[in-house]
Amino acid sequence: MTTATKKRKPADDGDAVFDRELEDLPQELRWREWMGRIEAVLFASASPVGRDDLARVVGQGASVEMLIEDIQAELIGRPYELAQVAGGWMFRTKSQFADAIKAAADLGEQALAFTEMEMGVLCAIAYHQPIDRAGLKDIFGKEVSRDQLARLRYKDLIASGPRSPRPGAPHTFVTTETFLTSFDLQSLRDLPELEQLEDAGLGAF
Repeated sequence: MTTATKKRKPADDGDAVFDRELEDLPQELRWREWMGRIEAVLFASASPVGRDDLARVVGQGASVEMLIEDIQAELIGRPYELAQVAGGWMFRTKSQFADAIKAAADLGEQALAFTEMEMGVLCAIAYHQPIDRAGLKDIFGKEVSRDQLARLRYKDLIASGPRSPRPGAPHTFVTTETFLTSFDLQSLRDLPELEQLEDAGLGAF
């Protein structure tokens, strides 16, 4: 029993490192810090974050819903909002700015601006098409967010392919003609060898 207790102590000490309650702060500053934590978590996530996950970064006496309301109030007049979707919350641009976003995306090379993950997903689809989300998860070791796939689809670089033979027959993804023209390829046979991608730091797919 003594040995088991000793093994648990480091975990207990580790849990104490993150101060959720912030009892040493005045109430106003404590509330402001909780708001900042929730904003940080939401900005870092590409998908909706549920209440239970947000509650892990604030004190037990804090209302996640009230913190969300205060953040939403501060965003009035900003081009983005904090919206409740799919059982959680996420930041998204307001619909009234959709035309401005599209216009910016049409400005030359900016339309092909990628995050590292988006480029990786695009490469994986190009080399393994048709491939579904489960196949992409097998490659990356984690779920590929629907938002990342939606951004690639918005740029017309990927499209829906044939149904997968997996249970449920999920949709697969394939590259498009726009993909070929954007990367100056005559056909998929002109894709560089995987070794060249590794040399470029894109990893193996």
